[in-house]
Amino acid sequence: MKTKYAIIFICIVALVIIEKESNILSRVSDKLIQRQTPQQTPQTPLMDFSNNNTQNGSLAMLKLLLYRLTNMKLNFSVPSSEEPEDDEDAYGSSYSRGGHKHILLLATTRTGSSFVGEFFNQHGDNMFYLFEPLWHVERMLTLATGGTNGSVSAGVYKDVLQGLLLCDFAPLERFISPSPQDHVTPALFRRESSVSLCEEPVCTPVVKDVFERYHCKTRRCGPLNLTLASESCLAKEHRTIKTVRVRQLDSLRPLVEDPRLDVRVIQLVRDPRAILASRMVAFSSKYQTWKAWAQDGYVPEDDEEVKRLKGNCDHIRMSAEVGLSRPRWLRRRYMLVRYEDIARYPMQKAEEMYRFTGIPFSEQAREWILRNTQTTQSASGVYSTQKNSSEQAEKWRFSIPYKLAQVVQRVCGPTMELFGYKFVDDEKTLLNRSVSLLEDKLFYLS
Repeated sequence: MKTKYAIIFICIVALVIIEKESNILSRVSDKLIQRQTPQQTPQTPLMDFSNNNTQNGSLAMLKLLLYRLTNMKLNFSVPSSEEPEDDEDAYGSSYSRGGHKHILLLATTRTGSSFVGEFFNQHGDNMFYLFEPLWHVERMLTLATGGTNGSVSAGVYKDVLQGLLLCDFAPLERFISPSPQDHVTPALFRRESSVSLCEEPVCTPVVKDVFERYHCKTRRCGPLNLTLASESCLAKEHRTIKTVRVRQLDSLRPLVEDPRLDVRVIQLVRDPRAILASRMVAFSSKYQTWKAWAQDGYVPEDDEEVKRLKGNCDHIRMSAEVGLSRPRWLRRRYMLVRYEDIARYPMQKAEEMYRFTGIPFSEQAREWILRNTQTTQSASGVYSTQKNSSEQAEKWRFSIPYKLAQVVQRVCGPTMELFGYKFVDDEKTLLNRSVSLLEDKLFYLS
């Protein structure tokens, strides 16, 4: 046994020396061990010993020897005609080919996340998509404690997301109320918003006394069998979860570093003035105070509602600053996207997001985007994903009083500056569509 470990150590030392001489040592730390999912079985790597380059040939032989000793597939990046390098785009981010991809779409409410989530939900047969599964977790924690503790909820959110990305619904089941019976529930939040949960075999036959709420958009389904949902998830090549409940990117670090996963994080942001205007419409009863201020023209800036607005903006900004600072654990795994850019150039931005994730941009997704971003009349309902996207991006400017826009600019100024949202100094500018409130800004991928 000692001899075996000695040989392994010698092999590793030799590999490092050769890599240095090849001037590609910088890639060793990133690609030393190729990540594998539980479904993957290591196979003996194919080596080409016909290469006349002695250095590359020696490296290949050492790799093969080390593989046989450790039964691990090593992936040292030696450029050759047989092993193409990862693609790199203008942003400096590379996209690996093949394997399961796990996408987390992070946002806050009223940022267009349901609309953007459909870009992946409509991908086709290879995508398993979940819409806001953390709704159950937040609800249960709030009922149990009278409010959510940030550090506690962050840890629970991470655990539930990790389970779901691995197609394990058990962590989520504990938070669904009423509790599922034999892993069957009629109560999964917005089940109809997931194509994967509304298709066979997950869509089970409807029983005689089933309620309408069990129904999907395109067919009638019985209560959701979470075992079937898990099996469907495992059968899909890629998995995406959309959530507005993760407040800090740092809390996801253990999930991103999980070797069983290949996580890509897309953070969606929007002009805070637009978010407030949209929330005042969508959550009317909760925003009565803001509506009263809009009528009176006076906003007490020491009010708890204003402090809450500032806190929300600060959380969004600090989370984005983590991603944009390009920490090593997020390397090539974080992308920031503004809703306004997606609304103006939906197809282009969808292509960029797909390219970032390493997932092929499907024809089904393209067709959905064409149908749902160029409609002449938006579908009814504040949660509708069928919109004229370019008009939707500017609609808020005519629904929020200038006085409230000023308040947002004061308390959310640093956040607006980071994301490139321009300030307005008078009501006339706010209402003038010809004046863009969006800076041309490129957010480099981490």
